Amino acid sequence: MGRWERFRNIIHRLGYYGCIGGMVFVMPLMLLTTSDVLSRSVLNKPLPGVIEMSEYMLAVTILLGASFTQQVKGHVAIDFLTSHLRPRPRETIAIFTTLLTLLIVTIVVWQGFALGTQETGVSDMLRIPKKPFKFLVGVGGLLLWTQLLVDLIDTIVKVARGRS
Repeated sequence: MGRWERFRNIIHRLGYYGCIGGMVFVMPLMLLTTSDVLSRSVLNKPLPGVIEMSEYMLAVTILLGASFTQQVKGHVAIDFLTSHLRPRPRETIAIFTTLLTLLIVTIVVWQGFALGTQETGVSDMLRIPKKPFKFLVGVGGLLLWTQLLVDLIDTIVKVARGRS
């Protein structure tokens, strides 16, 4: 197994474990939301702090799952135009769009870490520090960025070898 395959496997594994880390919060999020809905409808009294907790748990789930979603090609793709192209032009467009996506995700990673270091606030009701969640934007973005880089290199190699 070459260096590139080992690197790709490490990135895939990190995305997978990040996704598992995010999935840990799905069941508590469902239970918390269900409890709040029942409390509102049966007792006519909402549970305090549920909205804040839901926001944070949802953020963890989404940010840690983005890389794995890219890995399995689960993000929304509009290919009604490119699906009619020949393989080489289609892959060339994929390279261009991946480069643009890398640029945008680079800004997200940079700002996630920059804002994470400066954050000193806490949430309104439960007083949960915001700093870890701002850092999580950078971490989740970095996982997504590395997966996009792997996809970009794989596509470039495919085009260069003429195996589109």
